[in-house]
Formats: sequence, structure tokens, C-alpha cells
Amino acid sequence: MLSVKGGQSGPSHRKSDGRRGAVVRALLTVLVLLAWLAVGGLGGMAQGSLSEVQTNDQAAFLPSSAESTRADELAEEFAGDQPLPALLVATASGGGELSPEQLAAAEEFAGQVPELELADGRVLGDVLEGPVPVIPAEDGEALLLPISINGDEAEENVGDTGERTGNVVVSEVRTLAADTLAGADLDTWVTGPAGFVSDLGAAFGGIDGVLLLVALVVVLVILVVVYRSPILPFTVLLTAVFSLCAAALVIKPLAGSGALLLNGQSQGILSILVIGAATDYSLLLVARYREELTRNAEPRQAMAQAWRASVPPVLASAGTVIVGLLCLLLSDLGSNASLGPVGAIGIAAAVLGALTLLPALLLVAGSRSRALFWPRRPQYRPDAAPASEDSAGLWGRIAGAVARRPRLIWGTTAVALLALAVFLPTLQAEGTGEGDVFLNPTEAVEGQDVLVEHFEGAGQVQPLVIITAEGSAEDAVEAVEGVEGVESAQVVTGEDDAPVVVDGLVEIQAATTATSESQEATVVAGEVRQTVRDVDPDALVGGAAAQRLDTQETAEQDLRTIVPLVLAVIFVMLVILLRAIVAPLVILAVNVLSFAATLGLSAIFFNHVFDFPGADASVPLFGFVFLVALSIDYSIFLMTRVREESLEHGTRSGVRRGLTMTGGVITSAGLVLAATFGALVVIPLLFLVQLAFIVAVGVLIDTFIVRSLLVSGLVYDIGRTVWWPWKARVPEDEDDSTAAAQQTTAVGSSA
Repeated sequence: MLSVKGGQSGPSHRKSDGRRGAVVRALLTVLVLLAWLAVGGLGGMAQGSLSEVQTNDQAAFLPSSAESTRADELAEEFAGDQPLPALLVATASGGGELSPEQLAAAEEFAGQVPELELADGRVLGDVLEGPVPVIPAEDGEALLLPISINGDEAEENVGDTGERTGNVVVSEVRTLAADTLAGADLDTWVTGPAGFVSDLGAAFGGIDGVLLLVALVVVLVILVVVYRSPILPFTVLLTAVFSLCAAALVIKPLAGSGALLLNGQSQGILSILVIGAATDYSLLLVARYREELTRNAEPRQAMAQAWRASVPPVLASAGTVIVGLLCLLLSDLGSNASLGPVGAIGIAAAVLGALTLLPALLLVAGSRSRALFWPRRPQYRPDAAPASEDSAGLWGRIAGAVARRPRLIWGTTAVALLALAVFLPTLQAEGTGEGDVFLNPTEAVEGQDVLVEHFEGAGQVQPLVIITAEGSAEDAVEAVEGVEGVESAQVVTGEDDAPVVVDGLVEIQAATTATSESQEATVVAGEVRQTVRDVDPDALVGGAAAQRLDTQETAEQDLRTIVPLVLAVIFVMLVILLRAIVAPLVILAVNVLSFAATLGLSAIFFNHVFDFPGADASVPLFGFVFLVALSIDYSIFLMTRVREESLEHGTRSGVRRGLTMTGGVITSAGLVLAATFGALVVIPLLFLVQLAFIVAVGVLIDTFIVRSLLVSGLVYDIGRTVWWPWKARVPEDEDDSTAAAQQTTAVGSSA
């Protein structure tokens, strides 16, 4: 009887185990989805309020060792904290000289400014350094009203609004001017440092809304075209959105506590980076999942196989990008250094979403999960030939062409890229002025033009600050006044008109003919430094223009330091992944060539098509880190599949099979990443538009040329040696084996 029961209990136990396993899998899926819903809810709020913890002050990003930082710290001992000036410029609406009535209206307006109420119950006068004077221009056609905001107060938020005091002051003054001075037939502009900061913040304000919406719509359109399904694109898009929420959930408290600096450009890059990377990793997993669905009857089994096959390339790709981004921590600029961890957190969130949330979404329908691919549901065909043997498709034909003439293809491609790389030295990346940053008309830029037109010595608003020894003061003033571009120079004096001396040092303020926000003033700051050092080798030069000079010089130094390190780190990562030395060298060399060609092409467009005034000094560094680290992903996706196929079929057959299998998905991934970075052009700032162009064009070059033709042709031409020195596990190619056999036969016959 026992034996009978035992015999009957076997199938029932297996059915029971199967039911329990299904229940456990369903429960895990639900738990994963619930966890991500929580992340989406909390992270969505964090993403929407990231701008509250932004810091866009250029001085805050400079290292303490920068000359301008040290000079400005010493200058505080002479005059205390420096205010943040907002400059209201007014002219008659019809032009010409101002009337007495207009002057009276301006005087009345100046008295009203300190009485404006803030959201926290205070008035503007509580955050200003003093009353607002009215200064007529010598030509009688313009008025200048300097509004000095307390430097410390300017960086604080107004109550619970999340708005910086400096930006609120500018907004309130602009509103009051429009309501009152317009009635006196006066045109007004609020410019100066505070005006530029406010307009910069307004430009970055589109990050939370317009940029994100444009990027998501563009990705959705591409996914619909790729999948031709009404359901599947939304699973990938949800993965990207929830990944961004996860990143924001981590970054906001870190930025709020001061553990990292977040500026507007970092936030914009974060959004694009996470959406693009999460979509790319999702495309890879979905492609492998679709392939496995034709070999496995159960979706969960297909997902298990696809997940195991996708994890190595996804982790290798993400690891390469993360390590490359973290190299930015070595930058002396806080804005560059902080982008490293910000981007790394974003990539980690993208990987987490693609490897946890996406599988749960794809399996949410259980055994009916194939329906998510409707109307092109993959069918279970265990006897079907592997897709890698399909030579009739587009990528099969491309792989065949590479196999027939590999040397001609990679040689022609390399020459074309070298021809573009020749234009790399023409890229003008020495830096730009504040006015050049904006691509759309802004009040601060227009106001600056009016200020320069009607007022001489516009650089007096934020003059160069020179700290020198008391005994060198007179000689230093004379030397500085002899520098072209300096309007005047004088020693800071006290109430008794005697020079203010602190620890044997005096302060000289030098006004430039150009405004401190311009690149011209930045160049003058460099010449002043060289001049005063001839008088006093220990002299320090600070001020707004000197801060920009230090920023540009530090960015150039970062490029020379970080680029070699990124290349070394990526090489080590590739060696570990591919278990070879030759293949990583090939991949690295062609990606560097691709980057040089991209910058050469960018220089042509920036200089002769878009007519840009130049480029920020950080553009080449950011372009390199993002383009090389991200573009190398596609070579990783290709070469991991090539190695997988090579271990069974030989290297040259592996190239054909790998290119055939990965061609479609990598092309889709490249289009998505190029489109998402291209979305940065909706933020009308020179730096982001140029970065968008460089990365988008570079990714397309890598997707359609480098990976498909150059890397594939080179690896095919090199053959099994590409896996040196660990090539023993890779079988010889058929043509090599045939040649060896023929040589052996010939030797035997001659004997």
C-alpha cells in the first residue's frame, strides 16, 4: 500500500511544486513592480524638484587653490562679502534724450524697489546692500540703476518657494519696471551678474518639462518604428522613466546636503543619459528575449536565458561608462567633478531598471506574455535555423560584404574618418563670454548691449581685483593701466582717502572697457596677471573675469589629465571582458579615431554652418567622456556576441554571425541614444547644443560606420589573432584550417 501511495504521490508532488514555483514567481514579480511603483512615486517628486538644489554660480565650482578664489578671499578682508549686482538700464522708447518727466519716473521707481514684498514677508530692502541710485549716461539717452543684492542672501531660498533670492529680486524688479516705467515711455532691461544668473536659471527651467517630454516622445516614436507594436514600446519607456526617478531619489538628498554639486547642465545631461542608457539596455534584453522565445515554450524560461545572456554585456557596458564618468572626479572644477557621480548614479539606475523592472513588466502576463509583442508575436520554433545563419536580411548582407572584402572596407572607412579628423585643430574651444552662452535673445544680453552703448567703463560693475604688496601698489597701478583693455585702475582707499592696508597688502580695482561677463574681459584678465607678476611675483588677480579665466584654464588641464586615464581604464575593462589584448586595442584605437573625426566634423559645422562664437573649454572633455564611453558600448555589444559565436564557429564566422545578430538592435540603440542627446537642443544654451551635436553625430558615426564596417572589417581581417594572447579556446577559422591542411599535403607530397 505504501508503494502504491508513493507511486501516486510523485506526479502530484511535481504538480504541487510547479504550482508553488509559479506562485513564488508571481509573488516576486508583484513585489518587484510594487517596489518600483514606490520608487516612481517618491522619485517622481524628487525629479520634479531637482532644480531647487541646483548651483549655477561659476565661482562655486572653482577649487580653493585657484588664483581668483584666493584673491577674492583676501578681497573680503578689505570690503567684506561682495554683493551680486543687478543693473537696470533704461532708454526712451523712441530713442533720443530723456525728458525730465522720465528722470522723475526713474527716481520714483528707485524708491519703490526696496519696498517690494517678498513671499516670506520681508521686503527687497532687507536683502539689498543699500538704496538704489539713478545714474544718467553722459549722452543723456540712458539711465543706469545699480541694485546691489547681498551676496549671501542671493544664494538663499525665499521661504518655501524653492526660488533663490537673487532670481526673485530680478523677477520682481523686471515686473515693477514693466508696470511703472513703461508708462513713462521707457524701455528697460535688467542685466548684470544677477540678470545673467536669472536668465540662465530660466533657460535651465525647461529641463524638468520640455526637455524630458521631447526626449520621451522621440524615444517612443523610434520604439514604435522598431517594434511595430502598440504595447512593447511603453514597457521600455516606463523602464526609462522609472530609472530616472530612481536616480533623482538618490541625487536630490546628496545635492541638498552639499555632498555633490548639481548645476543645470548636469541635470539636463542626467535626464538624457538615463533615458538613453536605460532604453539601450532594454533594447538589448528585449532583442535577446525575442530570440529565446523562439527556442523556449515558456516565456519565463526564455527570459531566464535572455537575462543570463544579456547581463554580461550590459554590466560591462555600464561599468565602462560608470568608470569613465568617475574619472571626472579628478577634475579641479566642481561642475566637472560632480557630473561624474551624478552620471554614474544615473547609469546604475538605468541598469537596475533594465535588469529588474523590465523583466517583471515583460512577464506580467505569465504564460501569455508573448502578447506584449502583438501583432508580431514570436512563435516557439525549436527546429528553426538560428537567426545568425540568416544571410538574406539586411545585416546578413552587410556581414557578407564585410567578409568578402574586409581590408577594402576597413581601409576606406579609416581614410574617411582620418579626413574628418584633420579639421579637429580648427575647433575653437578656448571659452566664451556670458552673453555668448545664450542662443535665444535674453533680457540680460540685450541689456548688456545697451549698457555698453551708453556707458563707458562697463567693467566697473565687477572690476578685476588685484591683491599686491603695499610697496608695489603704485608700480602695479601704473603697469595695469598700461594693459590694453583696462579703463582705469586705483587702490582701494578708506574714509581718509588713504590706502586700506591688511597684513601688508593692498587691493587694486581695475575696470575693463568690456563688461566682466565678456570673453574680451577674460582675455584682459590674463594679460593683467602677466603684467602685475612682473611687478610683484606674489600678486593675485581675482574678480568675475578672472574666475572665468581660471575656469577655462582648469578645463584645459582636465582634458590633458582625464582623457589618458579614461582610455587606460576602458582598456582594462575591455581586456577583462573580452579576455584578449589585441581586440581591446583595436576597439580603443577605432573609437579614438571616431571621436577625432566627430570633433573635426563638429568644427566644420560650428565654424561655417552654425557660426557659433566659439565653444566652452569643457566641451571637448565632456564630448570625449560621453562619446567614447557610450559609443564603445556598441563595440562591446558586438564583440561579446562575436566572441560567443567565435568560441564555437571560429573568429571570422563569429564576426559574420555576431554582426548579423546584433546589427538591428545596436542600430536601434544608437538611434535612440543619438535622438535623446539631440533633444538637448531644446535648451537654448551654447554648451548643451554643442554637446548634443557632438554626441548625437558621434554615436551615429559609431553605429553605422565604426561598429558595422571598421571594427567588423578589422576583426575579420585579423582573424583568430585578435584574441591574443588567450586565443587557445577559439577554434581556427575554416579558411585557416584549409590552408594549413593544404600546406601539410604539399609538404607530404614533396617528401
